[in-house]
Amino acid sequence: MDNQGKLFFFCGKMGAGKSTKSKSLAAENSAILISEDDWLSAHYPGQIQTFDDYIKYSILIKPFVKRHVQNLLKLGVNVVMDFPANTVKQRAWFTALCHEANCEHQLWYLDLSDEQCLSQIAKRRIEQPERAHFDTEAVFHQVTQYFEPPTECEDLNLMRVTANG
Repeated sequence: MDNQGKLFFFCGKMGAGKSTKSKSLAAENSAILISEDDWLSAHYPGQIQTFDDYIKYSILIKPFVKRHVQNLLKLGVNVVMDFPANTVKQRAWFTALCHEANCEHQLWYLDLSDEQCLSQIAKRRIEQPERAHFDTEAVFHQVTQYFEPPTECEDLNLMRVTANG
């Protein structure tokens, strides 16, 4: 494992600040940042209009992303993945990726309340108007119903961040 890179990934409700945190972690750890939003918009421009579209296309890119990330990790490159790890199944995908690449990981859990996330989503709609159709309270509630906080039995190297620090 000495020459392997480390994988950083994120868990948190919509609006918790995962993308913002991913940028700072990439800078702090001399890591490559790989964003699901960037990959999806590059590969499927204008095709993601609904949450179901997002699920369909995010599944399609996963095998390519996984191989790419594992190759980077094996070269000793740290990788920050701005992809959701918000369910047990999603986190299992990340941990399998790490086990196969024989690398360390950190899961950053941004543990904010619904109110804090909705407030940040409202700000984001103003700052990034192109996201306004997706960044709504209705979508937040639709997505949040699937959210599963990480548990100890998942054997994760967990970094928990609350709104207070």
